Amino acid sequence: MFADRAKITICSGKGGDGHVSFRRELFVAAGGPDGGDGGKGGDVIFEVDKGMTTLGDYRHKHKFSAQPGENGGKSRCHGANGSDIVLKVPEGTVIKDAESGKVIADMSGDNMRQIILKGGRGGLGNQHFATSTMQVPKYAQPGKPAQELVVSLELKVIADVGLVGFPNVGKSTLLAHVTNAKPKIANYHFTTLSPNLGVVDLDGSGFVIADIPGLIEGASEGVGLGHEFLRHIERTKVMIHLVDAASTEGRDPIEDVYKINEELRAYNEEISKRPQVIAANKIDAIYTEDGEDPVQKLKDEFEPQGIKVFPISAVTGKGLKELLYYVRDLLNELPQEPMIFEQEFFPDEVRIDDNLPYTVTKSEEDDHTYIVEGPKIEKMLGYTNLESEKGFLFFQNFLKDTGILQELEDAGIQEGDTVRMYGLAFDYYK
Repeated sequence: MFADRAKITICSGKGGDGHVSFRRELFVAAGGPDGGDGGKGGDVIFEVDKGMTTLGDYRHKHKFSAQPGENGGKSRCHGANGSDIVLKVPEGTVIKDAESGKVIADMSGDNMRQIILKGGRGGLGNQHFATSTMQVPKYAQPGKPAQELVVSLELKVIADVGLVGFPNVGKSTLLAHVTNAKPKIANYHFTTLSPNLGVVDLDGSGFVIADIPGLIEGASEGVGLGHEFLRHIERTKVMIHLVDAASTEGRDPIEDVYKINEELRAYNEEISKRPQVIAANKIDAIYTEDGEDPVQKLKDEFEPQGIKVFPISAVTGKGLKELLYYVRDLLNELPQEPMIFEQEFFPDEVRIDDNLPYTVTKSEEDDHTYIVEGPKIEKMLGYTNLESEKGFLFFQNFLKDTGILQELEDAGIQEGDTVRMYGLAFDYYK
């Protein structure tokens, strides 16, 4: 099954903790601190694999983590850095923050490899904290925590031209005739269940064309299967509307063009404004009793709007040369730079806001126990080594500076009462 979307959780590696130790050797009465630094956590890296065509590798596994850094050791031993995790994706994959929908990276063009989440920095060992006044530091720095992010992956095919139309109008037949692509072709709706790419070669120059699976009315709202593939026309510069000029299934080709444009407009207003060409297919099957020419009716309707109409037969090849050369000339008039989605979301800038709330509440089970919770508290506990003197002093200053101590006092805390924070318990003394 063609997979062009996935939602996964990625996690970088936590930095290793710095080590607390002191030099102990024979004949060395008071060796100084020699705790080593922690290793850096591994990064999460996305890399383009040009041999991949779908996101099928991410259909069954949904969490990917880099390796944490090792803790530092004694004798100034530096902890090993954690291994990076490299996630392979097909070219054209757009990585977005799942919550906001903002683009983190577009894996196309020159961007073949990008670090999405950086591993945590390793903590410093106690060797770095010795001063003239503190020659025996019993404190080492914890490693920086890992970053975790839920991202959505969307494969948007890279093509110059998008071939759109209702089901069974001959898109796959046209693609097979003008390129080396070999799409499945059959006489029933939704034969094409994945976008097919082909290269049109015209005297040494040409363009990439994508056959987008058939749209139906309401596709932009999720009706039918066509909406699954609308994202694949976001990179295309020119749209070819293929219509059944012979109305072999009783459809009105003029009405079809308007309906397709309405679906494009509903999905993305900007896409509907791109240059368009109409290919009036199946002219070899046209037969009308009243003598009206359906191709001429298409021309009368759309050419005054600046949309050129070409009568073609995808089966016999009639009219295809004129259509393809016109499309190539149209592309040559447009900017040649590939369509890249700019980065909108920067994971490195995501930080817990110091103004995030916290709560101070009295326990319902015990009048002498108070509970402090909130993102600010979690962040502080994640960065602080409470087992060291210096770390615990930092913790006490944090409670004072943020006003948490004052709130506890306002809530009626007395000496000897207990304060609980995320599994930790402390006795309160002024």
